[in-house]
Amino acid sequence: MSGPRAARLIVLRHAKSAWPEGVPDHERPLAGRGRRDAPAAGRLLHETGRVPDLVICSTARRTRETWDLVAAQLSASPKVVFEQRVYGASAPALIGVLREVPERQRTVLLIGHHPGVQELVLSLAGDGDAEAFGRARVKFPTSAVAVLELPGPWARLAPGTAELMDFAVPRGVRVPPR
Repeated sequence: MSGPRAARLIVLRHAKSAWPEGVPDHERPLAGRGRRDAPAAGRLLHETGRVPDLVICSTARRTRETWDLVAAQLSASPKVVFEQRVYGASAPALIGVLREVPERQRTVLLIGHHPGVQELVLSLAGDGDAEAFGRARVKFPTSAVAVLELPGPWARLAPGTAELMDFAVPRGVRVPPR
């Protein structure tokens, strides 16, 4: 008898944001390019069968808007948690948030900010696609999606314990609209 399948962590950097004068960082909206790119990230997740059970999203406006546009492309309605601790978080802080994920949640989408999301992916990836790792290390642009497989429970998530399966920037991926 086999155990439960490995958990999957999908890390998404929010889509391109605008910089309106006088608007606090937390309240910055998506830019036009971000509004175009975020649905492409959702289509990529849908088309590759990587639909989350749980979404952990920063409370910043640009991440919430990114999620709304991604969600519209999915074939499911996962549970969504808007988590203040993700806003501006470092890799260790993000690992702390992820260690709290219930084991029944097998595919988790984390929507956050640079540089924390890049540091998280590079920290966790102990193995996997070397070419994807190299691209994620050089640049983790807005709307970038990293997919990691985790061999153990969320509570034991630690640096070097995951396998990086894929890294994509959906604006460069030609996925037909749904």
